[in-house]
Amino acid sequence: MTLQDESRIIEMAWEDRTPFEAIAFNYGLSEGEVIALMRRRLKPSSFRLWRRRVAGRKTKHEQLRHPGTIRAYCPSQYRHR
Repeated sequence: MTLQDESRIIEMAWEDRTPFEAIAFNYGLSEGEVIALMRRRLKPSSFRLWRRRVAGRKTKHEQLRHPGTIRAYCPSQYRHR
């Protein structure tokens, strides 16, 4: 895995609306492997903040999402100014 791939995975993991399943589909990493990557690459305080942020968040798990949710990001997220 390249540093660019790791950087994108970390970015996707921080995004509220990107489920772990999307990371698994794109990069072949399970939720546990993403957590391990985040633990290795983030400062301890940043890792704890991230874990608190994603713990139990419905948008991070496809099975917990509302069935009508068909996108992985906020419509304004990639808007160019």
